[in-house]
Amino acid sequence: MSSLSNRITSIIRPKLLAGLIALAAIIIVARKLGLTHPTETLDRIRGLGPLGPLVFIAIYVAAAVALVPGSILTLAAGALFGVLWGTIYVSIAATVAATIAFLIGRYFARDWVAARLERYPKFSAVDRAVARGGWKIVGLTRLSPVFPYVFLNYAFGLTAVRLSDYIWASWLGMLPGTAMYVYIGSFGGELARASAGTHGRSTLEWALYVLGLAATIAVAVYASRLASRELREQT
Repeated sequence: MSSLSNRITSIIRPKLLAGLIALAAIIIVARKLGLTHPTETLDRIRGLGPLGPLVFIAIYVAAAVALVPGSILTLAAGALFGVLWGTIYVSIAATVAATIAFLIGRYFARDWVAARLERYPKFSAVDRAVARGGWKIVGLTRLSPVFPYVFLNYAFGLTAVRLSDYIWASWLGMLPGTAMYVYIGSFGGELARASAGTHGRSTLEWALYVLGLAATIAVAVYASRLASRELREQT
């Protein structure tokens, strides 16, 4: 049991820890500002009705294209929309942003992207692997946390991968991580609402919620581990 615990701990990547820290920061800041619960500000988006998800997606896309990491927004989607719809909205937004950045990198900013790729010598191996594996390498890099999501969107524009392969492989590869972050955000939102007395769950509901969170994290971490191993072999 001890070795298993150590193994799981060693698998959890800094990005997950950063996500948990960001979630804690959201709760602390909300309390300092005197908000009833951490999603009070985000409720304004929910109050927009059908336009709320569209506004959120637009903000997410703009941030990702501007090279702003999407972890906090993904956590916020969980607190705002719940696990299912939060995952759907973030998945749409992340894929749209990835596509826009890909097109910019391929047709409008090749020199700028190439200059910054010099800081990531590992990407040259990925570039060669893409020439052989195409969509498979795209999916593996999306599952693996080795490469930053926001810059990877631009970097793939310099490779030979087809746009259609890039889009669906990116969408599929980002799903496990997206679901994990959204679930964490949703869980944090539920905790905040419970502590504020605005919403309560039974013991069984909390047990199922925690179990679902643990299962989601386990799947995402396991997929990331397998992808990293396969990516090393391919490159």
